[in-house]
Amino acid sequence: QADFLVHLGDKSHVPIVSFSATSPPLSSLRSPYFLRAAQIDSSQVNAISAVIQAFGWKEAVLIYVDNEFGAGIIPSLTIALEEVNTRVPYRSPISPSATDDQILQELYKLMTMQTRVFIVHMLPTLGSRLFAKAKEVGMMREGYVWILTNGITDLLSSVDSSTVASSMQGVLGIKTYIPDTPNLDNFMVRWRMKFQQENPSVHNPTLNIFGYRAYDAAWALAMAIGEMGATNFTNQMLNASTDTTDLEKFGVSQNGQKLLQELADMTFAGLTGNFRLIDGQLESTVFQIVNINGNAARGIGFWTLENGLVRDLYSFSTSKYSTNVGSIIWPGDSTSVPKGWEIPTNGKRLKILVPVKGSSLQFVTVTPDPSTNTIQVTGYCIDIFRAAIEKLPYAVAYDFIPYGIAGSTYNDMIDKVFYKNYDAVVGDTTITANRSLYVDFTLPYTESGVAMLVPYKDNKNKNAWVFLKPLTWDLWLTTGCFFVFIALVVWILEHQINEEFGGPAAHQVGTSFWFSFSIMVFAQRERVFSNLTRFVVIVWFFVVLILTQSYTASLSSLLVVQNLQPTVADIDKLLKSGEKVGYYHGSFVYGMLKQMKFDDSRLMYYRSPEECDALLSKGIAKGGIAAAFDETPYIKLVISQYCNKYTMIPTLKTAGFGFIFPKGSPLVPDISQAILNITEGPKMTEIENTWFPSKSNCLDSTNSISSNSLDLDSFWGLFLIAGATAVLALFIFMVMFIKKS
Repeated sequence: QADFLVHLGDKSHVPIVSFSATSPPLSSLRSPYFLRAAQIDSSQVNAISAVIQAFGWKEAVLIYVDNEFGAGIIPSLTIALEEVNTRVPYRSPISPSATDDQILQELYKLMTMQTRVFIVHMLPTLGSRLFAKAKEVGMMREGYVWILTNGITDLLSSVDSSTVASSMQGVLGIKTYIPDTPNLDNFMVRWRMKFQQENPSVHNPTLNIFGYRAYDAAWALAMAIGEMGATNFTNQMLNASTDTTDLEKFGVSQNGQKLLQELADMTFAGLTGNFRLIDGQLESTVFQIVNINGNAARGIGFWTLENGLVRDLYSFSTSKYSTNVGSIIWPGDSTSVPKGWEIPTNGKRLKILVPVKGSSLQFVTVTPDPSTNTIQVTGYCIDIFRAAIEKLPYAVAYDFIPYGIAGSTYNDMIDKVFYKNYDAVVGDTTITANRSLYVDFTLPYTESGVAMLVPYKDNKNKNAWVFLKPLTWDLWLTTGCFFVFIALVVWILEHQINEEFGGPAAHQVGTSFWFSFSIMVFAQRERVFSNLTRFVVIVWFFVVLILTQSYTASLSSLLVVQNLQPTVADIDKLLKSGEKVGYYHGSFVYGMLKQMKFDDSRLMYYRSPEECDALLSKGIAKGGIAAAFDETPYIKLVISQYCNKYTMIPTLKTAGFGFIFPKGSPLVPDISQAILNITEGPKMTEIENTWFPSKSNCLDSTNSISSNSLDLDSFWGLFLIAGATAVLALFIFMVMFIKKS
């Protein structure tokens, strides 16, 4: 009817003012003579999405009447939900003439899905039947969320109160806000009096939103005509043939354009609020959020274009999507916010893919059991997934399905989940930016990164002068000078009173130097008689002890570090060398190596840690590889088996391993939270020790071992003490010698 009338108005240049045509598709007619004195249905979609976002629901099913009124809001509502990251997994159109059995059939279909948030857009006649059947099949119990558009809430008074009280408890709704004003109160008093006079048998009559809008539309038209003054409303007849229909003989109004302009500029305080037409339709800025309890809807908040969700119109919210509304009683008389989804007990079990491969069995192992014709799935990744499932506050039924088609890759499994053939992938799957475009990952449960595995250098040909490296040249020179200086001091203090330091000059020099240098290995045989000499020697003993112990430790460290030097320490040098490198077959690392400009001729794949060890052990000369690139957990697995042969060099950053689910899966945040609880507790350590036990005979190549030579700055204090002691002894000796003489 509206389409037809709009066409007539456009043809005759007569404004068509509608107070009930709310369907968005009417706007597509683009008729300048169509004025909508009502709020378009799509004006409420942002209020609905704000409610969805406020409670964190990630999926919502749309249930609507299958006609132009119902389907008109769906595109804009879907877009509004996508803007708040809420997915619409299913749309449920219901025919206006649907039987109860057809409604039940559709509800049973919805019960088999995970989503428990339903947005309903239809008129009360069909809506009351829908909720009666939803109550019958158990869809009005705790855990379900029902949100009504104003198609029902604005006309809730027309729904039988017993149906509301028995079948619609806990439902949320978006309602057109009508402010309580003296103008409205005065109108209702006058209208009831007139209505009672004409209909004395009707008690307590009520008027719905369309009655208010009809009054405002008529008032706007009357005011517009009044503004035009005494005008003769005439039509100019069109030339038409004699065989045309009456509709084709319509004339063109001479005053329609002026009347249209007056209506477009009209502004006044109507019964439903401020009457003002914007782009040919009534301005809408406020909606009321209601919660059905008893046999009526109770206001719990508002949505405004400026502030989003607010408890009342005079408060302000810090976020347009905050839960700043009043208390809500949900279906099932629950006060707990539903999580918006659940695994249906009468639904299918989750089908979870696990990779089947011949290596890295510590991560995932699939073992067939011929006696029971079943499979056993174990491994590090599997244990973490099972531990996460156990921490969920609800039961999740699932089956592991091995996937290992010849030539298949991890991306093939991801494709299976993307196309909804399977529900998840559990295994050693790496989180990457490209993969996250198609599926959702949980939080990582392993450390991230791609690393390079390289052998230690073969140091059979040692440097013959390596024993000089523990000390710097200035420390060697200072130590030698002090040995000579101490020898001189001992000779001065002892040669006059000790026969062992007497005799020929050559004997005295040799004995003095022998005594001083033999202290280094504590092999001196000469006795000293002077207390001053003993004082000097004791201090020098202490200095020599510190020096020899430090030298021994530094030399040992230097020799160990030489043994732990990697053959390759830099990717750039590896690229320039032209040597071959390895990667795990089917891994995304292959693509990363190609991005780093490694040619295919230089890339070799391996399928197990044993093959990786064999390629590295061969060496370049025998057709092996210089280094292997893989994810950090795999590299650590190889090192745990060949810990004294290889070392790991971090290369690139990745996000680590994560479990894969379809886009928008409600399981992702819950399992991610469970993974956090596992990683922060002892369970993770227990799982790691089970599948990756540490070996006590392995050198920890991840720790940096210092091989810097010892310098004079570390020992100048000792030399200062030894020098000061010797000088003091000489000074005392000279004083005593002068006194005796």
